[in-house]
Amino acid sequence: MMHCDQLTQRARIRDGHGDKMSPEWKAKIVTLKPREPRSDGRHPARMSGDDLNPAAVAQPVEDAQGDDRWMSQHTRFVQECKDAEPDVLFVGDSMVQLMQQFEVWRELFSPLHALNFGIAGDTTCNVLWRLQNGELENICPKVVVLWVGTNNHEHTAEQVAGGILAIAQLLTSRLPKAKIVVLGLLPRGERPNPLREKNTAVNGYLRSWLPRLGRAQLLDVSGDFVHSDGAISLQDMFDFLHLTPTGYRTMAKPLSDLLLQILEETPEERQVSPV
Repeated sequence: MMHCDQLTQRARIRDGHGDKMSPEWKAKIVTLKPREPRSDGRHPARMSGDDLNPAAVAQPVEDAQGDDRWMSQHTRFVQECKDAEPDVLFVGDSMVQLMQQFEVWRELFSPLHALNFGIAGDTTCNVLWRLQNGELENICPKVVVLWVGTNNHEHTAEQVAGGILAIAQLLTSRLPKAKIVVLGLLPRGERPNPLREKNTAVNGYLRSWLPRLGRAQLLDVSGDFVHSDGAISLQDMFDFLHLTPTGYRTMAKPLSDLLLQILEETPEERQVSPV
């Protein structure tokens, strides 16, 4: 098994992409500078009162249907790690997986030498297990985009945020030269509802907790999907959860701008300089 520090990163030439992010999108990015760990030293797998955080416990998906599709996808991703040299790694649930089916992927992300390790239905526990079991071997991406958490129905907002933090912590440990972009959870449901409130709370916890890691950024575009009356449009989410081509374009442009900016940094700048 080859580790990130042992891999040679090849120079890439990217033509036709701008290197600046529009001012309105800069305001949406929370840049997280390194700081000292919390004084209590609590691991993200532990919550208040030292209770074990179930959203930060790695576990595979049970093959309830009997076709082993989830494990087959994981095995394919592990094989891709042996064959590819990605600069950008996307990992998460269906929000990541479906992105690859739309034009924005071919237009904005495929030219960045990106891999898509999204599996529909995944929770933080499932993504954590996948990354611990081969999906980070033999690759050394410069950026990892993490988008997961909306499927953690059995967990509280605090637990979900702790699970996301545990994944980000694993990524910074296994990929010491990479930057991590955590995408905020999007609102869900046509009208305001408890699940939408929960996702908003998760994003709030992440803003507070992620700074301990350094080299991590939160990109939250959730506000762009809620109209003044609190409704979400079918033009953005066809089932009030998954994005349409229009919805993906809304979130993809600021993400693409951010990735281009990070990729143009030197390795030293990626280590110490916030975007």
